[in-house]
Amino acid sequence: MTFTTLYGLLIPFAGTCLGAGCVFFMKKSLNTTAERILTGFAAGVMSAASVWSLLIPSLEQAQDFGKFSFIPAAVGFWIGILFLLLLDKIIPHMHQNSNQSEGIKTTLPKTTMLVMAVVLHNIPEGMAVGAVYAGLIMNNVEISAMGALALSIGIAIQNFPEGAIVSMPLKAQGLKRSKAFLNGVISGIVEPIAALFTILCAEFLIPVLPYLLSFAAGAMIYVVVEELIPEMSSGSHSNVGTLSFAAGFSIMMILDVALG
Repeated sequence: MTFTTLYGLLIPFAGTCLGAGCVFFMKKSLNTTAERILTGFAAGVMSAASVWSLLIPSLEQAQDFGKFSFIPAAVGFWIGILFLLLLDKIIPHMHQNSNQSEGIKTTLPKTTMLVMAVVLHNIPEGMAVGAVYAGLIMNNVEISAMGALALSIGIAIQNFPEGAIVSMPLKAQGLKRSKAFLNGVISGIVEPIAALFTILCAEFLIPVLPYLLSFAAGAMIYVVVEELIPEMSSGSHSNVGTLSFAAGFSIMMILDVALG
């Protein structure tokens, strides 16, 4: 594994750690408006990354299919959706501003289930980064080093507010700053692990890389629609979540086109 690949995998994790570190510098917990803005921004980044960094490359790499070049993108997308649906039903977790747990019934504390909710949607993000860098390692002509870096940076940008969204509420619930920070870090460690696992399987991925890219896109879109959009729109009517979604979407789109 090259140094370029290594730091490409660690950039998103660094974003989570920096966001979780806000717990040491901010005295008050995040208010509802701030959470909406950060959640909407993350949803926008993930949506744009799914299109420009994953689905479009998937379609481009399947051009040999001719009229049926949509098949790998469509099939992989749906497998990703169903995979996250399965994880959503299995992994015990709880979303912010909710007292209702999801997944398999368990006696895990609320703080752990809040962290697991973020872990759940960090898995497809890690796989997305890993799939792109796997293609880069195998010299896939449709994936450039700058394009892969753009995805890493985009995911890192949206991971920053995610890290804060995990650590700040935990501190507000009475957890020590250091433990709240550690929980934020733990929520993000799954990303480089998932990415590394994907790369280690690279020799098996290239023939089905279009499917893998669209799989990651489907998994991320599931998270956006099922979790992030409802969270950014909860409570009284407000446009801040929509505007922050648009901002995140625009920034990720610009990054991918400008650097790709």
